[in-house]
Amino acid sequence: MMPTTCVLAPVMALSLLQGVAPLEGSATPPYDGQPAHSSALFSVKATNNAAAQAFTTENRRISRVSVYVASQAATGRITAQIRTDKSDSASAIATGSITLASIGGAGAGWLEFPLTADVTPGTTYYLHLQATTTESKPVAWYGTVASVPNSLTSWNYDKAYWGGWHAYSSRLAFYVDPSGSERCGEAEPCYVPAASLAARTAGLLTNGTATEAVLPGFAVGASYVDGSNVLRLPSGRWRYLPDDAQTSIVVPANDPGARAQISENGRWLESGTVPGTTEVQRAAARRALLSMRALLQPDGAFAAAWSPAWKYSWPRDGSFAAVAFAATGHDQEAYRILQYNARTQRADGTWEARTKLDGSGPPDQRAWQLDGNGWVPWATWQWYQAAPGADRDARLRALYPMVQKAADYATRSLGANGLPPASPDYWELPTDTTNIGTAAPLLAGLNAAVDLASRLGQDSDRVRWAGAAERLSEGIARYFAPLGYPRTIDGRHGRDSAAAFMAPPFNQAPADLPAALDSTYRALLLPNGGLTPGNDPGFSWGSYAWTASTSFFALAWAHLGEEERADAVLRWVFSKRNGLGELPETVNGSGLPSSVAPLGWTDALAVMALRALQGDPLHTPPLRPGRASVTEGEK
Repeated sequence: MMPTTCVLAPVMALSLLQGVAPLEGSATPPYDGQPAHSSALFSVKATNNAAAQAFTTENRRISRVSVYVASQAATGRITAQIRTDKSDSASAIATGSITLASIGGAGAGWLEFPLTADVTPGTTYYLHLQATTTESKPVAWYGTVASVPNSLTSWNYDKAYWGGWHAYSSRLAFYVDPSGSERCGEAEPCYVPAASLAARTAGLLTNGTATEAVLPGFAVGASYVDGSNVLRLPSGRWRYLPDDAQTSIVVPANDPGARAQISENGRWLESGTVPGTTEVQRAAARRALLSMRALLQPDGAFAAAWSPAWKYSWPRDGSFAAVAFAATGHDQEAYRILQYNARTQRADGTWEARTKLDGSGPPDQRAWQLDGNGWVPWATWQWYQAAPGADRDARLRALYPMVQKAADYATRSLGANGLPPASPDYWELPTDTTNIGTAAPLLAGLNAAVDLASRLGQDSDRVRWAGAAERLSEGIARYFAPLGYPRTIDGRHGRDSAAAFMAPPFNQAPADLPAALDSTYRALLLPNGGLTPGNDPGFSWGSYAWTASTSFFALAWAHLGEEERADAVLRWVFSKRNGLGELPETVNGSGLPSSVAPLGWTDALAVMALRALQGDPLHTPPLRPGRASVTEGEK
């Protein structure tokens, strides 16, 4: 028979070394910490289990202690005490207690207990830990079974097996008065609720040339300083990415280098506009803009997010970011993305589904996606509406060959029915027949290209593309509209949130679109309050809501004059920001942020919707060939 130990997920075998414990007073220098925590050593659940670690200190006062714990229980309380006698609660000279609910429930990591105790240097004390919970799930104190030189004894209380306390040569993970890198959130994470691990990333640090993800474990208890990309840690110190550095460093609060970066972040925000009519909205917009800026690379590539599978540039995501930058007065960032799109356009006028961030090509054999031929010209047109007037025509001419090749390919792609061929779209999955996620962006792009051609006096292009836009519009009206703008023209693949692409600021809304948006929204609404991208009977997105798909409707309704509905959708989206205020890609069935955060596409959608809600909607490419959509009085 073996003593009771703790089994946690993932299950870790417990190797208990039963050697002779060293004498309690034999360690020199003071033994006041041990960081290794590869093994779940002892259960600490009351009333049958507890644990204690002998220690000495050279300090005369203790203000905090930390331990590495893991709990499958979500409720209850963990109590730490400093005792002079491990077995006598009356000998406690300091007590600190934390409820599991207050730290997010089940989880694992370093847990700091504020407490105050006057102590005598060199005297042996005991850090005692015990948890109380009504749940049957384990709570354990972690440590190492490896030898720790000059260490003091770790003690396991197991009433059922030992009948009381038993000494072990394994060593518990703890710190007495942790400081500097010993503080949680610096070199190692604080206690991380299991729910937080649903996301791969939680935030971003950047210096303008390099970007670093903030992992969920290091976001717990942290916050950005003064609306910047400098992170305030639970210890009070700051983490940031210095100029020309590739990795972040931790510095004292108010470090001059970090302060300079905070000031620069503020100046950049002030160089444009931050949309929103409430402080919640403006805070969300500030964070979205700074995160988009962090995802934008010096060469103009725009990373979808900062996690390996997302660390590529999609023409679609970059187009939305360019529009959001342009709409908030950040012209250089918008134009840089469009220049990147021009450089990475294929010879036939199309784009790869995604490219490496250095522009060297696609990372794999993923099928290319035709919707880029609509999104990029549309983004170019939106940039042009917002660009400073002095040289915008000259800058447009530099981009025009890209627009020309994209619109010409889109024109050639249309079949006898006026529709483009089946192509993967934002779902990044093939369809057997034309999907609305390709047709609607192409219509927006062709109408945008028509107007740009008119601006530059390119009459033959204007006429050619206007004819293609008219044919495509008629095809959509004939095949998609009677079915309520579903995913595909065969009507066999359910509803699609891309129906919102038929609304402004992408396309002038057909008369029957508002009713179709209503029915689509209801069909895609999940119990967690967000939307699934679609309800194709042959493919399930599960219980996950996608913040981008949900935000499509906020953007559409804000531009259709349905402000209350748009505001309600945005309130839900903003309620799903993580602890750092970042917008995630998805929200799981429990209503928690998941996948990656931030997602640049959702950031861009939120910024555009907020601008519309404050009474400054984006323009929409005109329907009539060559008609200017922005009058001189509007510029």
